[in-house]
Amino acid sequence: MLLLLLGIIVLHVAVLVLLFVSTIVSQWLVGNGHTADLWQNCSSLHVPSAFQCQTSSTNEWLQSVQAMMILSIIFSVLSLFLFFCQLFTLTKGGRFYITGIFQILAGLCVMSGAAIFTVRYTEWQIPSDDISFGFAYILAWVAFPLAAISGVIYIILRKRE
Repeated sequence: MLLLLLGIIVLHVAVLVLLFVSTIVSQWLVGNGHTADLWQNCSSLHVPSAFQCQTSSTNEWLQSVQAMMILSIIFSVLSLFLFFCQLFTLTKGGRFYITGIFQILAGLCVMSGAAIFTVRYTEWQIPSDDISFGFAYILAWVAFPLAAISGVIYIILRKRE
């Protein structure tokens, strides 16, 4: 039982790390000397280690992606906190429904944010052959199924002594 709890906590922390990295890092779109994320656009100057960064646009869809990513982090942190609370207060045989629901909500938020970004990024960046999705964008998509699986595990899990 201890190994199961440790595995669930490790999976949850891995989802949290993926969500934090994908939200913070400036690698949602990468191109030839150009990176863009939810918060800023950076272009490399003629010096290889120097970047000039500007804040991202104020498009409503980009703000909704920002909100979805932040909500996913909040729901996942809240879910981990609730898991530890329920671990000590839940009666024997009880299920971790609230924890699972918040973790599934985190997964749905990250999926919604990444889907909106996928559909709308061409309104923000000029489509080009040298622009591709960066690793932070991919991490957001990886966090979605992991958060959903984690939420389902929480819902199925029963507390034992």
